[in-house]
Amino acid sequence: MVVSRLQYIRRRLLLAVPIIFFIIVLNFLLIQIAPGDAADVLAGEAGSATPEYMDQLRRKFGLDQPIYVQLLTYVSNVATFDLGFSFRHNKPVSELILSRLGPTLLLMVSVLLISVSMGILLGAIAARYLNRWQDITISTVVVLTYATPVFWAGLMLIVLFSVKLGWFPTSGMEKIAAFHTGIARIIDIAHHMVLPVITLTLFYIALYTRLMRASVIEQYTMDYVTTARSKGLGEKRVLWGHILRNACLPVLTMAGIQAGALLGGAVVVETVFSWPGLGLLAYESLFARDLNLLLGIFFISACLVVLVNLAVDLLYASLDPRIELK
Repeated sequence: MVVSRLQYIRRRLLLAVPIIFFIIVLNFLLIQIAPGDAADVLAGEAGSATPEYMDQLRRKFGLDQPIYVQLLTYVSNVATFDLGFSFRHNKPVSELILSRLGPTLLLMVSVLLISVSMGILLGAIAARYLNRWQDITISTVVVLTYATPVFWAGLMLIVLFSVKLGWFPTSGMEKIAAFHTGIARIIDIAHHMVLPVITLTLFYIALYTRLMRASVIEQYTMDYVTTARSKGLGEKRVLWGHILRNACLPVLTMAGIQAGALLGGAVVVETVFSWPGLGLLAYESLFARDLNLLLGIFFISACLVVLVNLAVDLLYASLDPRIELK
């Protein structure tokens, strides 16, 4: 039965609730397995690790309760959108995440749009000129970029374009104490984004290019392509007008699947470039054993992945009329 988009979205969001609940419980239990807690970190920094002081800290943060009590308390708080309090930053977790969510979304959306569009374009060109110099060149370059570690690529870009040439800043999102506003601020942020976006995009362009190339080659064997050619359509018209739309579907599927991996890659890139997003915040909270903040970041990341996959499914139905929302 075909349903409206609004009904489909509502049903998918309801189905996502138990998935997110399972992720919350799993993340909580995995973090509890790790040695140490917030009390250990604070006691170490204070230089006082007496049993009395440690017990006082654990009572303050509720760490003296059994694990199942802590879990029930945390799940009930999340159900009311209370993500807890960060002892490290002395702020509510939701406030910290909201302040860092914008830079991460800006980075992720930029990488996703550029990598998918460039991957589709390069993959189509490689398949169109199969086994020619265009295909060989594109395939060689994407294999090299795919095999290059993200952190190493970021460091090399910093050395070349920041240290040697001085074209781009080495870190941060904006120039410190510049106080830009309006267009000047947008240009400044875009200038700081270039190297982080390139670093993360190189890997995903390679992934989507290879997938698109294989998809286009497969589509060339379909009957509708033979029919289009028999009608006298040129190769360019066949590729860009008929094949491209069908060949994009596997790429979009992979983009949705890779949303979680993209967030993981953002942790590395944000750390290398000191980009003030959720990835850098997660890295800092991990070493500080700020469990509430870390769990809050995991929760928001899971929600983002669910929303990205929902958007991919809706786009799927728009590109291919044979796919019905049920």
